[in-house]
Amino acid sequence: MAIQSFQYPEPKMPSDNEMELARISSRILAGLNLKKTKTIDISLEMGNHHRNCVTLPLSAFKLLVNILIQMAEGNAVTLIPVHAELTTQEAADILNVSRPFLIRLLEEKKIPFRKVGTRRRVLFQDLMDYKAKIDAARRKTLDELVEEAQDLDMGY
Repeated sequence: MAIQSFQYPEPKMPSDNEMELARISSRILAGLNLKKTKTIDISLEMGNHHRNCVTLPLSAFKLLVNILIQMAEGNAVTLIPVHAELTTQEAADILNVSRPFLIRLLEEKKIPFRKVGTRRRVLFQDLMDYKAKIDAARRKTLDELVEEAQDLDMGY
C-alpha cells in the first residue's frame, strides 16, 4: 500500500453557535452507556425530514465525541491520519518550531524522513514518536528540578 501525501487542512475556529451545539451534543453522547457494544447505530434526520441510518465503530463514535468536546471548548480540531506524510513546513507547524530547526532535527537523524525528489517527507507517527520522547525528557528534567528544589528547602 503506497503512502500518500496528506493535505494538512487549515484549522477553523468554531462559531459561538457551533460551540453551543457541540456542548449540548457532547453531553448527550458522552452520557450513553456503551460498555458492551462494538458499534453504534445513529439515525440522521435532515431538514427535509429525510432519514438515514449509519453504523459506526465504537472507536469512531468516541472520536466524534472528543471532537465535539474540543469544539465546545472553542478549540479548532484537525484530524491527521497516523500514516500521513507531512511536508517539512507542516511538521514544523505541528511541533511549533521553525522549518530550519525541523530540518536540522531531520539531518541529525532525530526524526526519520524520506526524500521525494529533493523534498523531505515526515510520517506523522514518527513526528508524534519524537514529540512523546522529548515531552518525556522534559517531564523528567522538571521532576529532577522539583526534587532538587525540595531538597534545598526552597519552599516548593
